[in-house]
Amino acid sequence: MAKFIFVTGGVVSSIGKGITTASLGRLLRNRGYTVAPMKLDPYINVDAGTMNPYQHGEVFVTDDGAETDLDLGHYERFMDVSCSANSSVTTGKVYSAVIAAERHGDYLGGTVQVIPHVTNEIKNRILSVQKEQEADVVIAEIGGTVGDIESLPFLEAIRQMRTDLGPENTLYVHVTLIPTVGPWGEVKTKPTQHSVERLRAIGIAPDVLVCRTDVPLPRDVVEKISLFCGVPPHAVVESKTVPTIYEVPLTYEEAGLADFLLKRLQMEERPAGWAEWEKLVHTLKSPTNSCRIAVVGKYTSNGDAYKSIAEALIHAGIPNDSRVEIQWIESDSMENNIPPEVILDGADALVVAPGFGGRGIEGKIEAIRYAREKGLPFLGICLGLQMAVIEFARNACGLVGANSEEMTEDAPYPVIHLLPEQKHVTEKGATMRLGSYPCNVVHGTLAEKLYDATRIEERHRHRYEVNNDYREQLQEAGMIVSGVSPDYRLVEMIEIPIHPFFIATQAHPEFKSRPNRPHPLFTGIVGAAVEYSKKKAEEAKTLSPA
Repeated sequence: MAKFIFVTGGVVSSIGKGITTASLGRLLRNRGYTVAPMKLDPYINVDAGTMNPYQHGEVFVTDDGAETDLDLGHYERFMDVSCSANSSVTTGKVYSAVIAAERHGDYLGGTVQVIPHVTNEIKNRILSVQKEQEADVVIAEIGGTVGDIESLPFLEAIRQMRTDLGPENTLYVHVTLIPTVGPWGEVKTKPTQHSVERLRAIGIAPDVLVCRTDVPLPRDVVEKISLFCGVPPHAVVESKTVPTIYEVPLTYEEAGLADFLLKRLQMEERPAGWAEWEKLVHTLKSPTNSCRIAVVGKYTSNGDAYKSIAEALIHAGIPNDSRVEIQWIESDSMENNIPPEVILDGADALVVAPGFGGRGIEGKIEAIRYAREKGLPFLGICLGLQMAVIEFARNACGLVGANSEEMTEDAPYPVIHLLPEQKHVTEKGATMRLGSYPCNVVHGTLAEKLYDATRIEERHRHRYEVNNDYREQLQEAGMIVSGVSPDYRLVEMIEIPIHPFFIATQAHPEFKSRPNRPHPLFTGIVGAAVEYSKKKAEEAKTLSPA
């Protein structure tokens, strides 16, 4: 019998349920168990694809093309697994399926209700993920905060699953906040008590409490939480803020959480191998080198809008034994007549991030021009590739006014244009070029050197592509196409060979990076940044007076 772990959150939103879920998965994966993570999101949107990044953060894309919540990125990175469309369940998906079934007559004329029809649909989706991935354990995170009205059907569904499957096959983990107040930093447990009361009022008694805290929890506080919340003291787990999120699984291991899970779920105890994980955490905390990478994007004021890029850069610091400091730059700020050398001063590399629409694109183009002309290492991602092509067309090919059809309909040189198959698309949700696609890498290029392969697969999320009418002109001026679709129709990667490090991809490589397997493009840009930083330091020494 497969096991099911359900993760809920209380007191406040953004408390760290995603990291908790991912860390639980790491505990089990390190013991050789197969784990299928999933996110149950109460919002009525069908998926995250049309949601504002300022409000929701980044849209994470799976291999099969699902546009999902960013927490699936945490699951993949921590557990080193690949999620699918079925790993993300929203209220919109659930109600769409229930209404379609009702219209089809599947309920035989019965009155369609939240219980049992909606809750059955939720339960069936949880069970289908286990069957699809043949998982030993499913770990399902319920989005939102206990007490939110929209999450009630999901909580009722997981309550029913204990009755359906038995207590030995189901386990509830509740993530809660332990704040400190007053001038002496007094630890307060009342918010946690209230949160657990709300959970128990709907029929769920948590088996484990993960207590988010900035300070160590004294023994008497743990015992008080245990007494008032009905959870054994050894199942009250302190989750203190740590220097890197990748240290969280190690803290759970030290707290004995894995042993408790295995015993509670009647699973075989297995030895855990932590050597690789401990090594990467040590490098993250105590690296030898350091570099500063400027990330120019359209949504940098929201720290979650480019979450996977930030994590991929951190991962890439591990093989380079380097701390990566990220300088977030809103692309609009580069359109205010401030010289790029002022804004990018101190940067050892430039990453131009994805985005949609015309706001701030001239700032991206100006940043790329500076990087190209000054030899600053550069990586462009999705829109970053398109802006690199526009910049090169304007300033190296002499195509004045070159632009993208996304930004203007009457560009004299539309070097970026709408994919032909997108011309008749009217719906916004799940209609882009989405998911994993193969790419042929050209022999002898930087791309081949970084990937050490001539055939790769990357995840995509875009509507526009390089216009093949201008491919020859770009190449004649010195920009080569280093990656193409297998039918040679689509430009997937470009680079400038005479530049120390200048490469861009139409894909989203950040989605496939892992701390134990950093993505080669990010490893490359961080490595180039470290070398650039060392070179600057040597030049500064040479120029400084004796």
